[in-house]
Amino acid sequence: MRPVGSKYLLEEPLGRGATGTVWRARQRETAGAEAAVAGQPGETVAIKVLKEELANDADVVMRFLRERSVLLRLTHANIVRTRDLVVEGDLLALVMDLVDGPDLHRYLRENGPLTPVAASLLTAQIADALAASHADGVVHRDLKPANVLLDERNGEMHPMLTDFGIARLADSPGLTRTHEFVGTPAYVAPESAEGRPQTSAVDVYGAGILLYELVTGRPPFAGGTALEVLHRHLSEEPRRPSTVPEPLWTVIERCLRKDPDQRPSAVNLARALRTVGAGIGVHANSAQIAAAEGVGALLAPDPAPAAVPETPGAADPTQVLPSNAGSYDPSAATSVMQQTPGGGGQADPTAMMPPVPPRPDGPPRPDEPHPWQSQLRAARDRNEQTQVQYLDPSQDPLRRRPQRQQPPQDRQPQRAQQHAPQQQPQRYEPQQQPQRRQPQQPQQPQRQQYAPPQQPAPQPPAPRQPRQRNANPMRIPGLGCLKGCLFSVVLLIVAAWLIWELTPLQDWIAQGQSFWDAIGDGIGNVTDWVKELGESDPGGTTGQ
Repeated sequence: MRPVGSKYLLEEPLGRGATGTVWRARQRETAGAEAAVAGQPGETVAIKVLKEELANDADVVMRFLRERSVLLRLTHANIVRTRDLVVEGDLLALVMDLVDGPDLHRYLRENGPLTPVAASLLTAQIADALAASHADGVVHRDLKPANVLLDERNGEMHPMLTDFGIARLADSPGLTRTHEFVGTPAYVAPESAEGRPQTSAVDVYGAGILLYELVTGRPPFAGGTALEVLHRHLSEEPRRPSTVPEPLWTVIERCLRKDPDQRPSAVNLARALRTVGAGIGVHANSAQIAAAEGVGALLAPDPAPAAVPETPGAADPTQVLPSNAGSYDPSAATSVMQQTPGGGGQADPTAMMPPVPPRPDGPPRPDEPHPWQSQLRAARDRNEQTQVQYLDPSQDPLRRRPQRQQPPQDRQPQRAQQHAPQQQPQRYEPQQQPQRRQPQQPQQPQRQQYAPPQQPAPQPPAPRQPRQRNANPMRIPGLGCLKGCLFSVVLLIVAAWLIWELTPLQDWIAQGQSFWDAIGDGIGNVTDWVKELGESDPGGTTGQ
């Protein structure tokens, strides 16, 4: 068991939600006068412990304390009563009556949809709870089946609306941004999704979606993502299921109007739902049926809807708590800034720069710069001036051709090492931009400015280096072998011609013919011999 304050003990968790965890708890002693219900020792209660991020937000804690009276005065037969509020260190908790029963979301999941008559009468009781809260200026803003508990009394189910004020506490500047909203996407009103001003009509819209889900088993707008669901709330109209009677659909359609000014008030909604429940039952008479068919006349809009404060916490006046609580006056005016001594009760004006110190030689002139501006300008001028100059492409490491890796020194011939000039291994290092030397001038503060583009200073001729082969030559497969073959053929032809001309070989073989005639006769003889060989082979095979 975990103690909560000095009067309650947590026993076991009953459920977890988006804003906290609900525990079954037991009262240790009678509560003081600050609680709405004193209770008795040993009495079982339900305590909702808010999440840690809510308890750590100072704005939520202040609103929690300010709205204590608002939460404690919500007493209705269909509202779960808030008995006490506990603030202890980093813990915020609401002590409520314990309702032994499932919530409406769990009931629908286990038992399926309700009949149109049962759905109408159950939603009418929820509308009664909304009407009572709207009369006190409290808007729920998160009406959904999970926030409706079912209390079984005498064999009947009584819906009990819970989590009143949780939306107001969670609507903190540190927790809610301009693009977010308080509520569940499947049950949120269009004006809440768009960030427009909200009134009690958002609860009527949630009641219409809850009524649709009671008779169909699912909400009218669904989607894969929250953004898709919100878009359907803004742009689509709900479709009437075949199982929903026409009078009941008139109520649902009026509650789900996109324009909040066209939705009925909670009081008129409860009256219309009871009229529909009596007119669509099996025992309805003709007068009840006629009244149900004309239910649209009962769904009048609320002439003065309860408004949700645009600024969180603006419903109650805000006061700055002083350090000395003994002299604190609750009715005193709000004081945000400390008073200036001798200033007549006026706050100091906000200045972007400190005041200018007085000059020894007279008052400061308006055209003179502020001393801080001069100091900042001098600090900038002390830095090295940046000059824009063009870099020689041969010195640009990004444009330099990559060098082929040299073979290791131990693999090169000893003779090449002796005669080769000693060179340092080249490394890619960022080249410093050449700067022109300027004559020294006395240091004086100058405004930093960019110099115009200048031509690079003339560089001394670099030592001539041996020409290197291209690091990326174009390679053709087989080109080396082809060149070698052609070169060998040319050598053979030249050698044969020299032998033919310089030796008596032409008199012995060709009987005085020239070299090229002898070559032609030789090629002709070889060709004839090949032809005769090809013609004699088939004949010999046939003869066998």
